[in-house]
Parts: sequence; C-alpha cells; structure tokens
Amino acid sequence: MKNKTLNILAIAGSMRSESYNRKALQTAKHIATEFNANVTELDLKTLDLPLYNEDLRAHGFPESVVELKNAVASADVLLIATPEYNHSIPGVLKNAIDWASDETNPFEGKTAAIFGASKTMVGTLRSQLHLRQVLGALSVELVPQPQVFIRSARTAFQPDGSFVDPNINQQLSQLIEATLALAYRKQESRTE
Repeated sequence: MKNKTLNILAIAGSMRSESYNRKALQTAKHIATEFNANVTELDLKTLDLPLYNEDLRAHGFPESVVELKNAVASADVLLIATPEYNHSIPGVLKNAIDWASDETNPFEGKTAAIFGASKTMVGTLRSQLHLRQVLGALSVELVPQPQVFIRSARTAFQPDGSFVDPNINQQLSQLIEATLALAYRKQESRTE
C-alpha cells in the first residue's frame, strides 16, 4: 500500500446496540487501520436523522443532515456494514443515503466496501445487491470481489465481539485491501 493516508467513513446500517453489523464493523475498522487508514465512525443512532422529507429542507438542511453530508464529503472511502431486513437495505441506512445525496451528491467518486452479517444462511446477499445498485446510482465505485457475507450471525461472534471463524477476518482484510488499492489508484489518476 502507498504511504498516503486515506480517510474512511465507517457506517453500520443498524441502530441496535448489540447489532451483529456493529460488531463486524468494529473488526473492519481495526483491519482498516492496519492499512494506514484514518477511520471515523458515523453512528446513525446518535446522528438521529429525521425521516427523509424534502419539505424539511425548505429553511436549510437539519443539522444532523449537514453533519452527515460533511462526513461523507470528507471521506475518501466508505466502509458500510449492512444488515438485511425483508431481503433489502435497512430503512435507517437508506434514509441516511437519501438525505446525504439530496441536492448535492457527496458520494460521487467515492470508493466503498460493503459487507454484512445476518442470522440467515445467505448472509446479507440480497441487501448487498440492493446497496450496490443504490451506491452505483450515486457514482460510488465498489470492488466486485471479494464479497463478505457473514452467515448465521448468532453464532459467528466470540463474547469479545471477534469472529469465531478466522476466515471472516481474512475475507474482510482482503475486501478492505482491494478497496483501498482502488481508492489509491483513483487518487493517483487524478493527480497525473
């Protein structure tokens, strides 16, 4: 990896305190710092975004929306852990994306890594497919491989939050490394 530090914005698409995706995101954040990245986590629970409604911005964006837009704009890379609710993206995550991309698009040109944990045997396959579509529409670039689907999340974690299966750490590391390599290549091509 290059010496320049990339800024990563880490987001868990769940507000539940004991969320499997929050746990997975903590491991992913640690891995990202091993690649000389500066990681900032944005907590959607404490951000307390209103439900998306264009009428609310008639007198300017709500403060929480401005904070969200600024956080996305200042990131080079997005690291998103998404649950799967009813075969799709959680409402809280989609709401954040809708607010952040309203009027201006701070997502444009970003690179992202997505992964997720679910209690099912297919992990978050369907929500990741939907999230890829949404982010693609916002001109976010994602690496096609590896994809990380943390299955049977109830039994995937140790009591300390680490993974029972060390292969998940390896998969996350490969995903983050590939995503950061793509972000570095994009930065280099802009400076040439």
